[in-house]
Amino acid sequence: MSKTNFNPKSITKILVSPLNDRTRDIISLRYGLGQSADRKTLEAIGQNYGITRERIRQLENFALKSIRQNKNFERASDVFGELKDIISSKGVLLSEDEILDLLAKDENIKNHIHFLLVLGDDFKKFKEDDEFYHRWTVDEARADLIHDFLRKLYKEVEKENAIPEKEFMALAQSNAKDILKEKILEEVILSWLKISKLIDRNALGEWGPVYSEYIKPRGVRDLAFLVFRKSGSPLHFTEVANSILNTFSKEAHPATVHNELIKDPRFVLVGRGIYALKDWGYNEGTVRDIIKNILKADEYLPKEDIIKKVLKERYVKENTILVNLQNRRYFRRNSNGTYSLL
Repeated sequence: MSKTNFNPKSITKILVSPLNDRTRDIISLRYGLGQSADRKTLEAIGQNYGITRERIRQLENFALKSIRQNKNFERASDVFGELKDIISSKGVLLSEDEILDLLAKDENIKNHIHFLLVLGDDFKKFKEDDEFYHRWTVDEARADLIHDFLRKLYKEVEKENAIPEKEFMALAQSNAKDILKEKILEEVILSWLKISKLIDRNALGEWGPVYSEYIKPRGVRDLAFLVFRKSGSPLHFTEVANSILNTFSKEAHPATVHNELIKDPRFVLVGRGIYALKDWGYNEGTVRDIIKNILKADEYLPKEDIIKKVLKERYVKENTILVNLQNRRYFRRNSNGTYSLL
């Protein structure tokens, strides 16, 4: 958190002091400058005073204009200059939440800082839309370029499920240099990404479109899928449940995880309660099915080779494989000691 050289409450108190009591109270309610950090709507304030929301809007606009024209506003130029320098140093365009979180922990203090941003001539607010969250800038022309950069980056990741952090950042820096014609620091790019409503990062540090189940898992199955990708190896369903809790801070009952894994074709049961991702090359089916697939690919194989191949796909005891091989309805032991399909 950045520390300012001014007290936001003291500055706003000075700035609103020339207003009459009613107008000052309306501004206090509208921007949450009083003891309560809640910002009141125009309609709520209007009901409080028995006047229309439009009249409250007019009074608000009049109050802001009066504050800017008062000599106290000019005396606070150093305060606005400091806020401008902070935003400039962090990348020129920042989400509203990031600015406020950067400068204060207390919600009431955040309201006072927000009010200063509203008043300052150097600050331009872009309202939340389908692409971006509320954000502020001190350079509109550069802000437009940053918006273009984020749009271009989204188009490149739109068809991806998830991109590892290092690869994604290299892509982002390349795109940023193309549009802004300069090298952009990683910390600045991360700050800009907080503005986007279309690109996000999952708990594994991978980036992608927000609609991807890899980025925004929608249930136990998606959470389990990310757990397996993080592990890179088969896991028992109880391990998956524990990992979901530890990685995503979401409780998942082991029995629920077991049931969900069985239903989802992305997972293959490879042992007693042990699952793996199908993408890893594991085939569905029983041990007998695996043996059959092996012998379809290699018509005659010795027992030892069959065991090795099955153990690559299933976490079972060797004796389980031997018992299946002895089933004469499916397999034949040849005179040379090899096995084949009937």
